[in-house]
Amino acid sequence: MATDNPALVDVGRARTPSGHGPLYRFFFVHEIDEYPGGGKRTAYLALAVLATIVLYYTYFTQTGVTPQILRYFHMSFSYYVAIVIVSNLLGAFASLPASRTDQLGRSNVIIYGLLIIGVLVAVGVPLCKTQLEFFIVISLLGVVEGAILVATPALVRDFSPQLGRASAMGFWTVGPVAGSLLTSVVATNSIDHFLRTYGLPGWKSQFIISGGISVLVFLVSLLFMKDLSKRLREQLMVSQQDRALVEARARGISEDEVVTATLHPWRQILKWDLVGSALGISVFLLLYYAASGFFTIFWATVYRNHTGLNLSTSQANYLNIWFWSADAVALIVFGVISDKLRVRKPLMLIGAVGSIVCLVLFARQTNHPFTGFGTLITLEVLLAICISLTYAPWMAGYTEMVEARNPALVGTGLALWGWILRLTVGLSFIFLPLVVTSVNPVVDNLAYAQTFPDGTAPFNVQQFQIEHPQLVTFATANASWLRPLSAPKNASVVAAAHYSPTAANLAALQKAVGPAVVTKVLANLKEVNGPVWTYRTQLAYLSVHQNQLTALLNGVGKSHSQWTNWFWVCVGGMVLFIPTIWLNRGRWSPKNARKDEQKHEADVAEELRQLVGANV
Repeated sequence: MATDNPALVDVGRARTPSGHGPLYRFFFVHEIDEYPGGGKRTAYLALAVLATIVLYYTYFTQTGVTPQILRYFHMSFSYYVAIVIVSNLLGAFASLPASRTDQLGRSNVIIYGLLIIGVLVAVGVPLCKTQLEFFIVISLLGVVEGAILVATPALVRDFSPQLGRASAMGFWTVGPVAGSLLTSVVATNSIDHFLRTYGLPGWKSQFIISGGISVLVFLVSLLFMKDLSKRLREQLMVSQQDRALVEARARGISEDEVVTATLHPWRQILKWDLVGSALGISVFLLLYYAASGFFTIFWATVYRNHTGLNLSTSQANYLNIWFWSADAVALIVFGVISDKLRVRKPLMLIGAVGSIVCLVLFARQTNHPFTGFGTLITLEVLLAICISLTYAPWMAGYTEMVEARNPALVGTGLALWGWILRLTVGLSFIFLPLVVTSVNPVVDNLAYAQTFPDGTAPFNVQQFQIEHPQLVTFATANASWLRPLSAPKNASVVAAAHYSPTAANLAALQKAVGPAVVTKVLANLKEVNGPVWTYRTQLAYLSVHQNQLTALLNGVGKSHSQWTNWFWVCVGGMVLFIPTIWLNRGRWSPKNARKDEQKHEADVAEELRQLVGANV
C-alpha cells in the first residue's frame, strides 16, 4: 500500500476538520486523504453509479405515466413540453455553479441532492393539484438534477485512473439509460394495478416509488459515500500504479498552491477544444433525447399489429426495454474494450459511422407500419450499440482533455459539458414538436380513442373503425341528422319509435328531432334499424368526439413521415459530431498508446524516487 512507506506518511497526515463537532462531521465531512485501492475504490465507484441511476430514474418517472398526468391535470401536450424545456434549461444553468465542487467536493452535492429529489418526487409531485404546481416541482427537479449531473461523473473521475476511465465512465453513462429502463420496467409491471385500485390518481404511485428509492439511497450515501480531499482531487492519475505518487504530491502541496491551481477556473476551461467536443456529443445525442422523451409515442403511432391496430402502450414499452437494455450493456462492454486498447478516438469514429448507418435504416423502416417486432428490435438494438460505442469512450476522453488543462478543474469542465448538453436538450424539445407536428394532436387526443387505463373511451375506437368501416363512413357522411337521434334527451322517444313505430310514436319522434330528420330516417330505414341501432352507443361516442378523433387520425397519418424528418435531423447531428473527434487527445494506434503508457510508468517511478529521496 502506498502509505506503507514512512517517508511518505511523515510528509502529511489525514487532516481532521477543526472547529466542528462530530455531528457536523458525520453529516457534512466525507473526505478521505488516502487514495483507496481494491474493493474500496470499486465500492465508491459503484455507489456513485447507483446514485446516478436513481437520479435519472426519478427524473424520468414522468415519462412512464405521461398520458395519465395529462388527463389528471387537464394539461395539453404543448404545456407539458414547456415544462420539460424549462426544467432542462434551469438544469443547464444549475450545472454552472456546480463547478464549485472542484473546491467544495462532490459528495455533499450528491448526498443531499438525493434527499431533495426524494422529497420533491415522493411528496411534492403527489401533492400537486394544479398544472402550475406540477410545473414548479418538475422545474425544481431540473435544477437539482443539473447540479448532480456535474458531481457524479466528477466523483467517478476522481476514483478512476485514466487507464480504467472508459470502463468507469461506461458504468456512469449507464445511469441515464438504466433510469429510463427502470422507469419502463416499473411502470409496465405496476401502473395498471394502481390505476385499477385508485383510479386516475394511481399515477402518483410511480413518483412515490421512485422518490422512496431516492431517499433510501440518500441514507446509504450518507453513511458510505466518500470524497477525495482537495489535494488528491487536483492530481492527475493515469494508472493505479500512480497511487503512491498522487498521495505524495498531495501531501507536499501547500494551501496556497491548491488555491492557485483553481484560480480563474473558467478562464482555464473555456477553450475551443472542450467547447467543441461538448457541443459535438450534444448534437450527436439528439436521437437519445427523442428516445428518452418520445419513443413510446413514436412506436404507438407509427407501427401497427397485423390486425391493423396501432401498438399498445405496453407493446411500446416492451420495445423501449430492448433499446435501453442494449444501450446499458454496450456502454459497459465498450468502456472495458476502450481501456484494454488504450484508445478512444478510433472507437468513437467507428461508433459514429455505425450510428449513422443504423439510424438511416431505422428511419427508412417508418414507411412500413406493419414491420414485425423481430426487425424493429434488431434495428433498435444495433442503433443502441453503435451509440454506446461512441459515447462511453467520448466520456472518458473528455475528462482526460479536462485533466490535460488542469486536473484540479474536472468539475468545472464537466459543468461546461452539462451546461451545453442541457441547453441542447432544451432546444431539441422546442424544435422536435415543430418538425413532428403530429405529436401534439396525437398526445392531446389519444385518450379519446383508448380504453382504461390509457384513455377514457368506452370501447377501442380504432378496432371499431377497422371492423365497421362502411358503418363509420355512413355515420360520418350523415352526421348532421344522426346526431339528434343520439342525443340523450331524445333517447326514450327514439327507442319507442324503434321498437313500436306507431303513428303516435312517430309523431313524438318528429316533434323531438324535427320533420327533416324523420324524413332522412325513413329514407335510410334499413341502415337505421340495422347497424346504426345496434351500434348506437359507439356511434354516439364517435359523434360527440368527432373533432378530437379526426385530429388524432390526421396526426397518426402524418406521424411516420414527420418522424422520418426528425431522424434525418438526428443524422445531421451525428455527422457534425465526427469532425469534433479530432479535438480529443490521445492516440489512434493502440500500439503507440501502450508505448506512451510504458514511458509514463517510467517517469512516475523516477518522480516518486525523487519525492521519497527528498523527504528521507
